[in-house]
Amino acid sequence: MLKKVMNERGFTLIEMLIVLLVISILLIITIPNITKNQSTIQSKGCEAFVKMAQAQVQAYEIDNAKLPESIDELESQGYLKQTSCPNGDEISLDSKGKITVVE
Repeated sequence: MLKKVMNERGFTLIEMLIVLLVISILLIITIPNITKNQSTIQSKGCEAFVKMAQAQVQAYEIDNAKLPESIDELESQGYLKQTSCPNGDEISLDSKGKITVVE
């Protein structure tokens, strides 16, 4: 009978520590960049929401031959599903039909 001699070699503790060190360094580099850009992402989302809401005001005006009296009217008629930006900022509608972010 022939015995197979297998030369199995696993990772050593030093190799595992080096891999963990590299992963940790990558996380330390990427996480601050993600959180730093989060506010930019939220503001761009709000800008896009305002433009979409402005388009819905125009659609309401075309359908009803008048401007909506309030944001709540747009929401109740089904033109908008929410009255705030994704970051939580509220929007308002002036008497000329212009959508703005409430500061």
